[in-house]
Amino acid sequence: MRPLLALSTAIDKINEKIGYVCNLLVLLATLVSAINAMVRYAFGYSSNGWLELQWYMFALLVMFGASYTFKRNEHVRVEIFYLFLSERGQLWLDLIGTLFFLIPACLLLSYLSWPFFMQAYSVDEMSSNAGGLIRWPIKFVLPAGFVMLALQGVSEVIKRIGALVGEVTIDAKYERPTQ
Repeated sequence: MRPLLALSTAIDKINEKIGYVCNLLVLLATLVSAINAMVRYAFGYSSNGWLELQWYMFALLVMFGASYTFKRNEHVRVEIFYLFLSERGQLWLDLIGTLFFLIPACLLLSYLSWPFFMQAYSVDEMSSNAGGLIRWPIKFVLPAGFVMLALQGVSEVIKRIGALVGEVTIDAKYERPTQ
């Protein structure tokens, strides 16, 4: 179990670093958006490249932020059953859901999005907008983001198994969001 827990720790550290970058991207996207709007209204100048850069940063935030959010146990859950289970039952539900639904779905979506990226890469796809950006790097984010989410799923499965066998203690408490 120790080598698996070491693998889980490594995956967690990678996704923590990705989360840090995503946090910076929120700031950068906000700055780019504000500066682009000010330049457009103050000087009457606009560039499609800056607008596309905002979209690219948002895509990075969503696709890579998912694994970071999952690692922090702040993802969306179906609470119908979860809140009525004991802590051990919650660990089992997390384990089954991640192992049989999340990981296979992420791997399938990554597999299906790979040709989308490869086609764009093979033709060196560019935006059709004047001043637009190259497209294939952002299309790589799709399969890569799903792989990172699947890897975080593997990490969570390892931690849940470790908790169920008494090898580790994890804080998997779920707090229902207040609305």
